[in-house]
Amino acid sequence: MKYCLLAALLALGTIPSHAQKAESKAQMKQMEWLLGGWTRVNNPAGKSGYEYWQRKNDQEWHGQGIALKGTDTTFVELLKIVVERGALYYVADVPGNNKPVYFEITSVNENSFICENPTHDFPKRIEYRFDGKQIHARVSAGSQGIDYIFERRP
Repeated sequence: MKYCLLAALLALGTIPSHAQKAESKAQMKQMEWLLGGWTRVNNPAGKSGYEYWQRKNDQEWHGQGIALKGTDTTFVELLKIVVERGALYYVADVPGNNKPVYFEITSVNENSFICENPTHDFPKRIEYRFDGKQIHARVSAGSQGIDYIFERRP
């Protein structure tokens, strides 16, 4: 009986294959430029922002985004990049949402990645691009978007 259930799950594609997991790990390897601390350099006057990323293991990274006005923290988001169900996800846990929002990472190369969740209100798309010195990030939904530029913290 358990062999029939396993065969049915495999046939439906609900169990991630070894190849899918290996591909997700390879994609994470291409994104290693993201690891470390970053300072936002295109803030509105009187505000500052930071983003930090660290490797938890070869299938999960933890991040944090922080916005400040003067010395007061105004916004904190907890972030993850994780391999789950054979796919790679960017996960944002932000104030105001009942639960973390999953964005599937749909495109990865050696200096950029794109995350998408078409059912989310805003953003529906998150893009990160590394130019060798700065990260250019954009969150958007249709024509509306916000751009963030970060430089590596010393």
